Formats: sequence, C-alpha cells, structure tokens
Amino acid sequence: MTTPQVLGERYEIGGVLGRGGMAEVHRGRDLRLGREVAVKVLRSDLARDPSFQVRFRREAQAAASLNHPSIVAVYDTGEDRSPSGATPYIVMEYVEGETLRDVLRREGVLPPERAMTLAADICAALDFSHRNGIVHRDVKPGNVMITPQGTVKVMDFGIARAVSDSAATMTSTAAVIGTAQYLSPEQARGEAVDARSDVYSLGCLLYELVTGAPPFTGDSPVSVAYQHVREDPRLPSSVNPAIPPELDAIVMKAMSKNPANRYQSAAEMRNDLLRALAGQRVEATPVMGDEEKTTILGATPGAYGDGDWDDDEAARRRKRNRVIALVVGALVLIGAVVGVALLVNSGDDEQPQAAAQVAVPANLVGQTEEQARAAIEAAGLTVAAEVTRQQVSDEAQVGTVLDTDPDSGAQVEEGSEVALTVGVAPDTVTVPQVVDLDEDRARTALEDAGFTGNVNSDQADSLTEEGTVVAVDPEEGTAVAPSTTVTLSVSDGTDAVPDVAGQAQDAARQALLDAGFTNVTVSEVDSDQPAGTAIATNPAAGQQAGADQAITLQVSGGAAEISVPTAIVGQTEQQARQTLAAAGFTGTITIVDLPADGGQTVGTVAGSEPTPGSSVAPDGEIRLIVYREAPDEPTGGGTGTGEENTGGGPGGGTGGTGG
Repeated sequence: MTTPQVLGERYEIGGVLGRGGMAEVHRGRDLRLGREVAVKVLRSDLARDPSFQVRFRREAQAAASLNHPSIVAVYDTGEDRSPSGATPYIVMEYVEGETLRDVLRREGVLPPERAMTLAADICAALDFSHRNGIVHRDVKPGNVMITPQGTVKVMDFGIARAVSDSAATMTSTAAVIGTAQYLSPEQARGEAVDARSDVYSLGCLLYELVTGAPPFTGDSPVSVAYQHVREDPRLPSSVNPAIPPELDAIVMKAMSKNPANRYQSAAEMRNDLLRALAGQRVEATPVMGDEEKTTILGATPGAYGDGDWDDDEAARRRKRNRVIALVVGALVLIGAVVGVALLVNSGDDEQPQAAAQVAVPANLVGQTEEQARAAIEAAGLTVAAEVTRQQVSDEAQVGTVLDTDPDSGAQVEEGSEVALTVGVAPDTVTVPQVVDLDEDRARTALEDAGFTGNVNSDQADSLTEEGTVVAVDPEEGTAVAPSTTVTLSVSDGTDAVPDVAGQAQDAARQALLDAGFTNVTVSEVDSDQPAGTAIATNPAAGQQAGADQAITLQVSGGAAEISVPTAIVGQTEQQARQTLAAAGFTGTITIVDLPADGGQTVGTVAGSEPTPGSSVAPDGEIRLIVYREAPDEPTGGGTGTGEENTGGGPGGGTGGTGG
C-alpha cells in the first residue's frame, strides 16, 4: 500500500482536484486540526525561481489575511524540503461545488438576472480584497467557485500577482498569457495595475456569462491581448438580444480602455448591478475617450464595432495591425523574451504614452519607517507589503530604514513598489495581523512569524462571530522576543446588554442597535413613567446576549386607570385620602360639602364623582362628597355650598345669608 505524501509534516496529500498552468490542486487533510483542505502545489520549474518564491510567499501571506464569506480562505503557506529541492505549497479552504467555467460549459449562456447576481457577489469579494490592499489580477471563470447552495467563492488571490511579478520568461508566465481573454489593457501593456484592472476583468467575465463567449478571441494570446488594448468589444445585446440596456451599460463601462472611465471600485460596480436587478436606473453613463469610441447608453450597435466597417481605409488599417500582432506573437513564441507591452508599442503611429517616471525620494535611509512611508507615498509610489526586518546591534537603528529597493534617487514608473529594510532589536519577531482571524488561523500565523513561546487565549465579550480573535497582546506590529507569551482575546459571541432605562424609545432602540444587537423589538407596558420612556429590556441590562438574539425593549404606554375604591364611603375625609393614595391615585382631590340630615355622621364621605367603583386616571381628579353640619335656618336668602381645591382641609364653607 502506498504511503500518502505529507507536506510540512502536517498536510496529507490526496487526489488531484484540478491542474492549471502553474500548479496542481490536491484534496488534502490537515492532520493537526483534522479538517479537509485543498493544497495547491507549485510547478517545479516555478519553484526554482528565487524571485518568484519571494513574491509568492508575500502574496500568499497577504491573501491569508482576507476573511470574507465570498473568498476561498487561505489557511497556510510553506515549503516542503526534500533532496530534490523545496516545494512551495498553499493550503486553502476546501470548497464543494464547481467553477463558473464548468457552469458555462454546461449551460452556455446564463440568464441576465442570474449573471448579474453572481457578478455582484464577485464584486463584494473583490471590493473586500481591494480595501485590504490585494489586487487579484486573474479574475476569470476558472477562479470562481459556485457551491451547491449557490454561494460564490473567489479563489487564487495574490497568486496571479506572484506570477506577473516574477522576473521570468514568457514560457514561465504561461498562466497569465493563458488567460489573456480577461487581461486589462494596462496588464497587456505591462504597466502597474490597481483595483480597476480587476473591474475590467470582471466586465469581461460578465460579458462571457451573458453572451457565451469572451469579448475578444484570436489565434494566439498575443492577438487577444492586442485587441484588449486597441479594439472595442461588440455590444453584448448585439450578441444576445435578451440582454437589457442597463446590463449593456454596466458591461461597457466596466470594460472601458481608460481606467479613469471605468467604475472606480468594485463596490461602485456592485451598486449598479443591484440597481439593475431592482429595476432602477443605473449610474453607468456614456464614456467617450481618445482611446475608445464607445457609447454606453443610447448607442447604435455600430458604435461598438459590430464588424461592418464602411471605411475601406479603416479596414485596411485593422488588417495591417492584426498582421503585426501575429508576427510579433510568432517571434515571442519562438523564444524571444518579449512581453505583450512590446506588441502594443510596435508598428503603429498611435503608440501609448510611456508611464510617468518619478524619483525614489532621497535620504530614506535613517528615517523612521513611518517617515519613509509618508515620503514614498507622497512621491506617488507604494511601499511593498512585506517589510524586511533586519537585526541591528545599534539601538539607534531600531525602527529606522536601513536600505531600500530601488535606491533613493532611482527613476521608476509612478505607482511602483519600494521595498524597505528596517532595523529591529536582536532576536525579535513582529506580531502579525491576527485580529479578525479564527483562533486556529491566528495560531498558525504566529507560528509562521517565528513565535516559539506560549500562545494563550482568553474569552472576550464581543458580538463578533464566536471563535474570532478580537485583540492580541502584545499588539499587532510590535517587535518582541520570539519566546514572548502571546495572549489572544477570542470572541465568545455574546456581550452585555446595555442599560437604556429612562431613555426615549427611539434613542434606547438605537443604542441597542449601535451596540451590535440586530434583533430588537418594542413592547408597550403600563407604567407611571411618561409614555414612550424605556423601562427595561429582556434580557435585562448587564446580561449576556448574542448579536441576533431577540432583545425586547419595554416602553411605557402611560399609567393604567384605577378603580375608585368603594371603601371610601363612610370613611373620614383623611381616611378616604389615604385609601385613594393606596390605590395609586396621585391626582387632584376636591371636597364638596353635603349637609348632614338626621343620623348621618358629620365629616364622613357620602360618595364621590366619579362614583365609587368607577375608573379614573391615576393623575386625574376626584370630587369627595363629605357630610357637613347643617346650617341654621336662614332669615332670608338661601344657603349655598362651597368647594375647596386639593389641599385636604375640611373643605367647603357656608355661603353668606342674603339680605
């Protein structure tokens, strides 16, 4: 029986799930954690390229920091050393399902609504990666998985960048050339790219989803790349009449030749896709640049180049350009170390302008890392994601720049990366980014960073998903000894319900939502507090609850009515007042005198208004009718009754006699 191969003394390698231009993906098992994984093993010829290894490691580590439901998680990266050499590998989340390429092969063309929904989910993944400083560079149907539940999972973040950054020949970059149908014009020219390059590639992918074919095809990857730079795609609806004008506009805006005319972020494109799905007007507007003659909205099909050219001179020129493209492509395939940029810049009067050149700022060596970063970014350059940490014996050099690549004063293209080497104290390692990772991945990141001490974990009150690291001590970026004990604060998924009693209903509800509780309902209760005042919550303030656990906010509906006690009849005025207070009455008591008549006890309550047994508001008014001594017979005029307001005195007096 054959013993399964194990990489890094941890990952057992199983059958092949797929093969690409630069790697094989195997089903695997993490022997330490006992979970299924996918392991991508790099081709041996790429693995021997030192510059590729450096870039590959940098990008794989960066991709491992992406924690998003629509991105295939990267758990680990490493090199398995054997007598034949080092074998780089990447360990990823194992996803059941099929790629969009498989879906297209089976279904041919997707309905516009389904295609836009999938594209919107891909946009969400790309936007998250862009905001974390990662440009995918290889967006294509084969790098998008669809789970059995219909969930989108984008794969291979950072790997395309590792290949394109490698100082290798055209042969070893076959993985990039092999996907030329989705290259942005700036990629084809060999220029620096940003997030808008991924937007262009996604536009190409969306084009293929709704038409069944890529926007550009040709006899060789070089000729396809040439079309990305020079030619306009046909309007999608001219290929598939079922495509609505809104989708035409979105696709053509995403595929603008000039990055400034595209959506400036994947989030913008996603918002337009969601508007189109909701039947709303999209924000994509007609784009007319010097390099492209494409009208997005309200355009005739001919404006997108449907192949019917009336101008003979234009036809001859187009044919001439294609011949040039094929000749250059043949030379490249024969073995010349030529990039697609050579094709674009040759044989035509309309050569694109060279990228702007800027100088790497002077005197970076000796500055603090923060000062150097600020100077580099101010010059229009970027700092490489991985900063080399070099041990120094001079304390004055700790935290300062020791070297840069390229050197200060070197002329480079605007947007280029500058790699920094920064001094650190002897025998120190830097706490890596672990916040927002699950505990297992955080421990792996610390191990990969060189930590050899204990890694402890404490439960922390947080509404972040249970098991997620919410803090680390020492803090991320801190340089410490490798044996330092690191403490991870791991979310328990619950937090204390805040005390909102006494607040107005709207303010109390908002305070609960701001605290992270998403399932808040309001219940009205009787209370002597003013109507609309928060009384309490269930669970009570201070108790633990999860983010989606039901929280009931109890709000005062105002005091309920009380019944006038029947016991007040026959009581003295003072006793009646006490009885009413005990029943919850807090309002106004008015005394009405009633002359006593034979056998009736003076000073006792004869009745009330409202009558005993009736309902009254707790803060309303009650008139107590109290027996008083009958006045003497008048000699003239009549007697009158008096009323006395609140105050609880004997109330009432006799009226004067009339003359």
